[in-house]
Amino acid sequence: MRKFFGLNREYGATLRLAVPIILSQVGQIVTQLADNIMVGRLGALPLAAVSFGGTVSFILFITCMGITLGITPIVGEAYAQGRHRDASAYLLNAIALYCGIGLLIFGVQMGLIPLLDNMGQPADVVTLSIPYYKYLVWSILPFMLFAAFKQFLEGVGNTTISMMIVVFSNLLNILLNYVFIYGKWGAPEMGATGAGLATFISRLITPFLIIGYCIVHHKMRRYLQLLSRTRLMLRKIRELLKVGFPICVQMSLEGWTFAFSSIMMGWLGTVAIAANQIAITLCNIGFLSLVGISSATTIRVSHAYGVGDYQAIRRIGSSSYRIGLVWNAFTAFTFILLRDLLPQAFTDNEEVIAMTSKMLIVVAMFQFSDGMQCIGMGLLRGMQDVKITMKIAFISYLVINLPVGYLFGFTLGIGEIGVWLGYIFGLSTAAILLRRRFNKNLRFATTE
Repeated sequence: MRKFFGLNREYGATLRLAVPIILSQVGQIVTQLADNIMVGRLGALPLAAVSFGGTVSFILFITCMGITLGITPIVGEAYAQGRHRDASAYLLNAIALYCGIGLLIFGVQMGLIPLLDNMGQPADVVTLSIPYYKYLVWSILPFMLFAAFKQFLEGVGNTTISMMIVVFSNLLNILLNYVFIYGKWGAPEMGATGAGLATFISRLITPFLIIGYCIVHHKMRRYLQLLSRTRLMLRKIRELLKVGFPICVQMSLEGWTFAFSSIMMGWLGTVAIAANQIAITLCNIGFLSLVGISSATTIRVSHAYGVGDYQAIRRIGSSSYRIGLVWNAFTAFTFILLRDLLPQAFTDNEEVIAMTSKMLIVVAMFQFSDGMQCIGMGLLRGMQDVKITMKIAFISYLVINLPVGYLFGFTLGIGEIGVWLGYIFGLSTAAILLRRRFNKNLRFATTE
């Protein structure tokens, strides 16, 4: 019993890394949460506009985020082997690669603006969403620079500073939301657009803060000093893409599933969009805590993988799965018990509250599958076995999740709840396939 509840060395080591990452990840969703709560007070239409603009932005933003995760296991392996100059070289090449990708995604997302009217959403929702959407697109550029340093620091085992920066950034975002959404302290009353401006400013400061930390902290300064002795190398960029691109595709497929399901909600009306946005936001709060556990698992596995300790990898995997199960039990119970109360933090619209309450029952049903697939991804990333995750994501989300959601939601006429039922099938498939792959890797490694 003591082992299960995390009182041994493995649980403690994972949680010490995970807690700052969890706070950092939850801090990122707080931006969306604050936007939704504060804009939701203006009515269902502004909330739907923020939901739609955020959804379209997220479709390619998740691509950027996935690419940046590739540096963490690579740097973790180099760090465990004492190859600090190599780790610094990966940082330099990651900065160039990620900023270049950020510029590319920025151009693509700006080019999507004329197409927003063709996504089947109510016309007034689209019109109100565009200014908000533009600010989110601009915020991609500072995010990519920040992410290069954030994921590098996590690779060398420093998860605290990113958490502190994200927490500060989101506190600033909430303050600026108050100023720009409602027109306080002499600022114009911008409504939903003000939420976008607040998000942009809060993200803009993050790269300055994290670079400043690396300059003043003596252990991190040595990596910056080594940058002057290295150069851009296609080989390093290829290595970053070899790990980062499959992670990007996997995360994109999963993110696009949620995004396209949200777009399908738009076919059912403004109330469905608003309810779906609240349910996704609450779901993400629980999920991003799992992302923190998964990221800590990746860091620990990458260090063990760097020195070839597969017994440690087995112990790390077992402890991470158990931590995830405990967390999922808590979130599932919370969503069911508070399903009528949680939506009231976002809106006082009775239709939206009633619909969200029903969606949260489905959210509770797939918590365990979602947690297990998230931990499984972290384990395979730490071992740099990421190509298979693209195939698993394709099968789970595009072949199963979206079609099943459409079948239940529209063909069988269940509606909004039917679209959400697709997640149960997709996430369960991913959880099973990822666990099988991890077990196969361990069997192969221990029989060599």
